[in-house]
Amino acid sequence: MLSFFAVPLLALSAVSASTPAARSISPVIGTWYAGWHATEGFPLSSISWGKYNTLYYSFATTTPSVGSLSLDGSNGELLPQFVSDAHAHGVAAHIAIGGWTGGRWFSSNVATQENRTAFVKTVTDFAHKYNLDGLQIDWEYPNRQGVGCNTISADDTANLLEFLQELRQNSVGKSLTLSAAVSVTPFRDASGKPSTDVSGFAKVFDYITIMNYDVWGSWSSGVGPNAPLNDTCASSANQQGSAVSAVKAWTEAGIPVNQIVLGVASYGHSFSVAPPHAFKSDKKTLAVYPAFNASNQPLGDVWDNVGGDDGCGVYQGPGGTFRFWGLMDEGFLTKEGIPAHGIHHRYDDCSQTPYVYNETSHVMVSFDNTKSFAAKGHYIKKTGLRGFTMWEAGGDYNDMLLESITKATGY
Repeated sequence: MLSFFAVPLLALSAVSASTPAARSISPVIGTWYAGWHATEGFPLSSISWGKYNTLYYSFATTTPSVGSLSLDGSNGELLPQFVSDAHAHGVAAHIAIGGWTGGRWFSSNVATQENRTAFVKTVTDFAHKYNLDGLQIDWEYPNRQGVGCNTISADDTANLLEFLQELRQNSVGKSLTLSAAVSVTPFRDASGKPSTDVSGFAKVFDYITIMNYDVWGSWSSGVGPNAPLNDTCASSANQQGSAVSAVKAWTEAGIPVNQIVLGVASYGHSFSVAPPHAFKSDKKTLAVYPAFNASNQPLGDVWDNVGGDDGCGVYQGPGGTFRFWGLMDEGFLTKEGIPAHGIHHRYDDCSQTPYVYNETSHVMVSFDNTKSFAAKGHYIKKTGLRGFTMWEAGGDYNDMLLESITKATGY
């Protein structure tokens, strides 16, 4: 049971907001709860509350009006019960604002002083209404297009900082735990390049959570690791980002290591790979970074998106996402989390990533298992990171991933 960490975490509200780094730096043992999965097999009652100290309800989304946030599509009616259940278990209840399709209006909401002041009121009123302990900004991404139709400005990063500074002066905002879910590279500056100095954000955020996943996927040149721990040991062409390189980039830009939480993934991505590309020899050894058929995206597990409007009016096909339990349901793994009979597999020691391959269906999946989660946990402990947050709570199976990383971190 890890709920004893919740007391110092919730006590953050009693500390001055002017110096977040001086607050309690208890480990973050967190997960995101996807509200839309509450009726698809993972209700609130399925959460292992006693094994976390922080949960983020996902998502409240931005709207064209700076005066409102929306819970549409996230079973928003469950938010009060989520907060109540979290507090009953001594767990901090946060809201994640944005997400891949939910941050379309961040840029315009913080673009002017008038809008920033209005948006501060919007988010603090929301936090007060639902009795939340924290807010997480999940803007994908400042001065960098995400889903495809976000409002965007060269001044996004500067405007975000000004918004957060004003939020910290608010009577409600100064008592909240503030965090951000961020990319593997620092926020982009006005030139469109990763900022070299984001130290100002260290003064307003309690911590940032690096979303170290979706590094490789259907958009990539080959089958690569979804959530690589390390890529500095890979060839330069295959260095697309990792926990190691991300932590280096953010700390060099001014975020202290104890204000960095590692985002980890309880899912993987699928690829259609023909056998001649999948194997590097007649011995059926899986190839490294093999070519795949981008025009034939395999469908993932039963939670996968089968295809539809991406929120910008553009049709997108299947996501190809397999949760950890989905790999078991679809016969890639046994219930013990090991490759099933007849499934080819390999473990990449550089990225600390497992791969499985079904030669009959031609489906290869890059994912995370208990071994790779343990490797990330050891890295968190050795490096002195603030903790971890898993996307998403409903992706694990019998808490196998959670318990693996928790044991490795020593939490």
